Amino acid sequence: MNSLINKFNISNMATIDSFRNEYARKNQELAKLMEDKAKEQKKLSDISIKSNRASEEMRRSKNQSTINSKLRDITKYQGDSAKLLSNLATIESKIAKKNKELNETQKKIDREVVGIEKKQKQEGERTRRDQEQSFKSINDTLSSHQTFHHQTFQELRSLREIPKKIVVLFLASNPIDQQHLRLDEEARAISEMIKKAKHRDSVQFETCWAVQPIDVLQAINEHDPTIVHFSGHGSDNDEIVFQTNDGQTKLVSKEAIVQTMMASSENLRLVFFNTCYSKNQAIAVAEHIEATIGMNTSIGDEAARIFSSQFYSSISFGLSVKKSFDQARALLMLESIDEENTPELFVNVGTNPDELILVSP
Repeated sequence: MNSLINKFNISNMATIDSFRNEYARKNQELAKLMEDKAKEQKKLSDISIKSNRASEEMRRSKNQSTINSKLRDITKYQGDSAKLLSNLATIESKIAKKNKELNETQKKIDREVVGIEKKQKQEGERTRRDQEQSFKSINDTLSSHQTFHHQTFQELRSLREIPKKIVVLFLASNPIDQQHLRLDEEARAISEMIKKAKHRDSVQFETCWAVQPIDVLQAINEHDPTIVHFSGHGSDNDEIVFQTNDGQTKLVSKEAIVQTMMASSENLRLVFFNTCYSKNQAIAVAEHIEATIGMNTSIGDEAARIFSSQFYSSISFGLSVKKSFDQARALLMLESIDEENTPELFVNVGTNPDELILVSP
């Protein structure tokens, strides 16, 4: 009987050793992928630093030749960043596949271990203690891998959280007793820029006109937006301008806007106040959602249109909120519109705008 048990154990242990070798090999491959990922991330960080430095040098320079040179550098850096992001996505996919293979191999090991346990019950206490020590060693090995894999699982989970399609809800109000704004041109420019973007099918642009306070939550509930965009007038008392039934001005306080955003869909991730004097509104709302954009003073029609259309174009190319914001400011400078410092970006505590991507590449 013992001879049969020993033969069984020898055979099963050989199978387990084979699986363990396979596990070790796959784990080495996973480590290599993690190294590759770190290298790509380092390259991406270096390019981001260079791009930011070029942007800063361009902003300080008054020499058109220098500005053009820096713009070319920035364009090159953006292209390099896109390639690196593509490489990182490929590596992430390989890491996920490798983790799946590791789990499958571990399941094979576990099945073989269960078989050995059943047979070892027939052996003496000494053999049982030896085998328990062996199992403890295996568990210790698995435990050491858990920390190593945790970061990868977290990153993959964050990628899965990016929706396949986002909704941008454009809320426009242009009361007849206020200076007329060309909000229709802003909406048209945004729509056209999204249509030209690489991931245009991932962005749904919805508009709501002549907005009254009662319309805001109705539109949000109807469209379940990822981004809410307010376009129109604002007051220097931190109020946003909506309109009444007869088209007259209806002022809504900052506190009311904050409460409305708090009561909105859980899918809401960014609020864009393309209205004058909206900085304080953006700061207050950023305490409750991931990111906001507001204006620290008044902003002209043309600047508002150019900045917002480029921002949504960049978002639709799969760039981060921070990168999209920076590109929109850069376009104002390219167009010689001296309002690039009017828009400001705010984020919730714990949110990294460089990692906040709303459209999956």
